[in-house]
Amino acid sequence: MSKNGGRTTLAELGLLFLRLGATAFGGPAAHLAMMEDEVVRRRRWLSEERFLDLLGATNLIPGPNSTEMAIHIGRERCGWPGLAVAGLAFILPAMLVTGALGWAYVRFGTVPAVGWLLYGVKPAVLGVVVQAIWGLAPRAARTTWLRILAAFAAVLAALGVNELAVLFGAGALALVRAGLANPESRGSSKFHQVLPVVPLLASAAGASTLTLSGLFWTFLKIGSVLFGSGYVLLAFLRADLVQRLGWLTEGQLIDAVAVGQITPGPVFTTATFIGYVLAGPGGALVATAGIFLPAFVFVALSGPLVPRLRASPLAAAFLDGVNVASLALMAVVTVELGHAALIDVPTVVLAVVSAALLVRFRLNATWLVLGGATVGFIVHAASGG
Repeated sequence: MSKNGGRTTLAELGLLFLRLGATAFGGPAAHLAMMEDEVVRRRRWLSEERFLDLLGATNLIPGPNSTEMAIHIGRERCGWPGLAVAGLAFILPAMLVTGALGWAYVRFGTVPAVGWLLYGVKPAVLGVVVQAIWGLAPRAARTTWLRILAAFAAVLAALGVNELAVLFGAGALALVRAGLANPESRGSSKFHQVLPVVPLLASAAGASTLTLSGLFWTFLKIGSVLFGSGYVLLAFLRADLVQRLGWLTEGQLIDAVAVGQITPGPVFTTATFIGYVLAGPGGALVATAGIFLPAFVFVALSGPLVPRLRASPLAAAFLDGVNVASLALMAVVTVELGHAALIDVPTVVLAVVSAALLVRFRLNATWLVLGGATVGFIVHAASGG
């Protein structure tokens, strides 16, 4: 097992993210928690501070956060080849599963009923996310000011304020405070040269006739401008594919979102399912490539800026604000996940046992996910489902 500063092979990197992509249920917060457990705690590939910096940078660019974090980690450990290997390995399992479900949907006209899987997995991943937040919080919220900022960000997120506004707002407040506290740093700082810029991309041309190229450009546009959660993805898909282009019905879109929720890995592989439903295997490939390609480009462009951000006093303050707001967003998502996951006594017991095993024995998160799926199946079978 490679330690921080040691050599990481592309095979190690690929195998890790293949496993994570195959077992990472629960949405981006759970995915990031599993990555933190593997690359910070177990393998020591990254320090907690470096992980937080990459997380902050990830939250400032459009696209699927957990996939972009995998790409960042791959670049950190194995350079440009690692960037491609980690990202593709994390995406591949979900792409294959959603592609298979797309085939079944076209063939049989319905999505397989696997609610039992989420029933057991969701409570298990709660413990993983809580442990990640607990471990990262002391470094991210290391001062009274940052703790106050985290609480403020959490309140705003809970009230429904846009995620990007919360992140940039926290970064801006931290930046202003640092500038007021250290006036001499304003002139010397290179912050204005390295502040991440949200790309402004033109919308893809909207042709109502379905073609593979049209499908690719539609999903490329979505992947290029989408910030936020899976609910934001739903809004984009509905606006483009149902209302503007008329390629999907409302019912098909709901089924596609359901598939994204019951499969592991990035929710953005909903695009794979939609692509298959619309245009078969070719459609699945071009839709997947379109929605994920911007993530690789944005990470490649923004990754080299992270050390420069940390080296600048004002930029470091901005990044600290973004980091602590990112953690606050994770906490709010965890509460929301808890409301959805803890629905009866068995799920509460499963969540408590999972958390206890994780804290006491540092059990690998993958085993918790598999154990939760097994419990879900047993309860489902016992109930005669």
